[in-house]
Amino acid sequence: MISSLLIANRGEIACLVIRTARRLGIRTVAVYSDADAKALHVRMADEAVHIGPSPARESYLRGDRIIEAAKATSAEAIHPGYGFLSENADFAQAVIDAGLIWVGPKADSIRAMGLKDAAKKLMAEAGVPVTPGYLGEDQAPKRLKKEADAIGYPVLIKAVAGGGGKGMRKVDRAQDFDDALESCKREAASSFGNDIVLLEKWIESPRHIEVQVFGDSHGNVVHLFERDCSLQRRHQKVIEEAPAPGMDAETREAVCGAAVRAAQAVNYENAGTIEFIADASDGLRADRIWFMEMNTRLQVEHPVTEEITGQDLVEWQLRVASGEPLPKTQGELSINGHAIEARLYAEDPSKGFLPSVGRLEFLDLPEHNDWQRVETGVVSGDVVSPFYDPMIAKIVVSGESRPEACERLAYSVGDVGVWPVKTNAAFLYKLATLDEFGAGTVDTGLIQRQINQLAALPDLDLGKVSWTAEQLVPKTLQFGFRLNSERRQSAYFSLDGHPTCIDLRSAGNSRVKSEYGRAFVVQFGRTAYLTDWRAGGLTHGHALHDGEIEAPMPGRVTAVEISKGEKVVKGQRLLTLEAMKMEHALTAPFDGTITALNATPGAQVSEGQLLVKLEPEEKADPGSSPG
Repeated sequence: MISSLLIANRGEIACLVIRTARRLGIRTVAVYSDADAKALHVRMADEAVHIGPSPARESYLRGDRIIEAAKATSAEAIHPGYGFLSENADFAQAVIDAGLIWVGPKADSIRAMGLKDAAKKLMAEAGVPVTPGYLGEDQAPKRLKKEADAIGYPVLIKAVAGGGGKGMRKVDRAQDFDDALESCKREAASSFGNDIVLLEKWIESPRHIEVQVFGDSHGNVVHLFERDCSLQRRHQKVIEEAPAPGMDAETREAVCGAAVRAAQAVNYENAGTIEFIADASDGLRADRIWFMEMNTRLQVEHPVTEEITGQDLVEWQLRVASGEPLPKTQGELSINGHAIEARLYAEDPSKGFLPSVGRLEFLDLPEHNDWQRVETGVVSGDVVSPFYDPMIAKIVVSGESRPEACERLAYSVGDVGVWPVKTNAAFLYKLATLDEFGAGTVDTGLIQRQINQLAALPDLDLGKVSWTAEQLVPKTLQFGFRLNSERRQSAYFSLDGHPTCIDLRSAGNSRVKSEYGRAFVVQFGRTAYLTDWRAGGLTHGHALHDGEIEAPMPGRVTAVEISKGEKVVKGQRLLTLEAMKMEHALTAPFDGTITALNATPGAQVSEGQLLVKLEPEEKADPGSSPG
């Protein structure tokens, strides 16, 4: 068994690997950037090494520095986690060439499956069904547009080196193709250093089914059954579960068998995932499931597989990398119960899921028990950085049946409290309690179809908020303090048109989270509100002035599509901001004229910085001239 391990990653996956390694008696080494100097994974590891500035390209993507750190600390092996360098074949080979153990698949396997177009061709040769589309080498925009027209809309543009929902665009109309292609290629180049794309036919009732596979150096390959990852927004998974709802034994055998053949075709070792797209318009059927891609690493959602099989997949990774055979044969693996994972993100669903950054002054996550586990890389007081993925935690529940797991998921995500960073906790609760989710009739378009309901904030009448006189004593509440005093602490306001009273002593649906300066944080209906007793108001974030478009987060301006004095229409894209590894389009809230423009391509901007000022059409000065 490996005796010492460097984890070339951060956040919850680094913490998870450290825990398993510690249980196996393996010494752990963490690496960290400037932004992560005080991060939880750094505090947990036996040793930690600084590898560079905060941007990932200067730290977590610097393979040379990571290998140097491993040598300097006498680490025997490197575990890449997921993301960053986990699917970089050159880095994997460099680790091996340095005389270290790579906890992952061979570099040749990563290369074979790393580019989606080449992988599809290989899978077709191995007899694995693939999605209809265009995999050609000609990347001229005119050729791609011609192929998209031939495939028929809607069509999906996908970066061949992509992952995590980045570098992907659905195009519904021919006239939107050119803009979508340009944006997709720009995001792909920024995220992966490769702007080559492929095209796929968009399937109207798609289910995202993936199969966990594992191989060892002794020629053994097994699957650990399937997961359903259909609940997505912007092609990024939000809730995953295992096994897939509605999967019968015949279809499971066909899909999992195809996944094993796919892994065998590239002599696969260690953990991997074969991803399929299913046309679920007539339920899950073996003849309507096609190969999409292979992820040559551990997946974010692997805990649901662990829960239904009783296996620790990180332990499997370490044992296989040490040269041991797989811990179980195919016949020894079985499905027991049902598990669901929800990803808690630092983002604001009411504002298009814009990432939210800052210090987690208050973080209240569900406690670990027999049916509930939480994987996180932060605690109260830690910072959500603008440099990395905004996931705060993975909340994983299990039950003997899917209905039981669904009920437990709603309970768990409803027990989350975070301030002042905004999260998708209320969104997850609404999603977990949707009738379609409970029935298992989900597809990848469900969230978008229900987005207005899922992302909406409670309808609070802020003009009718008042506090009782006894509440006007800010020093009576302390950070994280749960009210147990006899004095009544109440707030009155209008919710959906009905007078409502919150008893602030309650730790149930409504509760005080903390004193925040001369204001209080109240969680109501799984959404946190800042209450200012002097103004008598409840707010959820700060309101922008009419027509003042501010940067919603720190980031870099990648495109400016308007000029000062230009007339624009509601919904028109004004500029594009890149932050937290994603592109975010800022659009006009109404028809009007651009009267101020404070953004240039390539400029770094801070949260709240005024970028564009837009005067409504009726207020614009007709005598003004562009300047």
